[in-house]
Amino acid sequence: MEKNRILDACYRAIGLIMLAMTLSCSLPKIIVLQDPLTPEEHINLGVSYENKGELDAALKEYETASKKLPIAYLYIGNIYFQKNDFKNAEKNFKKAIKKTEDPMAYNNLAWLYYTMNKNLEEAERLARKAVELSPQSQDFADTLNKIIERRKVNK
Repeated sequence: MEKNRILDACYRAIGLIMLAMTLSCSLPKIIVLQDPLTPEEHINLGVSYENKGELDAALKEYETASKKLPIAYLYIGNIYFQKNDFKNAEKNFKKAIKKTEDPMAYNNLAWLYYTMNKNLEEAERLARKAVELSPQSQDFADTLNKIIERRKVNK
């Protein structure tokens, strides 16, 4: 009887040890040592997702790219704009302006304000800056003209 209790205790201990080893050894561990994609490739992948309407996947790629490529904030702002998350769109367009001075960032923030029908004086200033930085862009000129027209109507 005493012998059975000792064997039962040993079997339980061995069983617990084997269970612990199985759990710790059998779970796969994935360790990414280096991202195989460049920031530009993350942008390209994000654009591909965006074109397919997969905005969350695109956003993830743009956020990854933004760690090393500040223009990604423009793309992030565009995604939030498409999702009607205007607060985050505005925040990211402002980051893109601050970090890159890209005319598209100025234009898109101006267009955001135009769309929301707010800050139209600031929208005009931003649109003028976009046109100044890229005078050949008909899209930027169009944004500026629409903002000017709306400001006249709202007076």
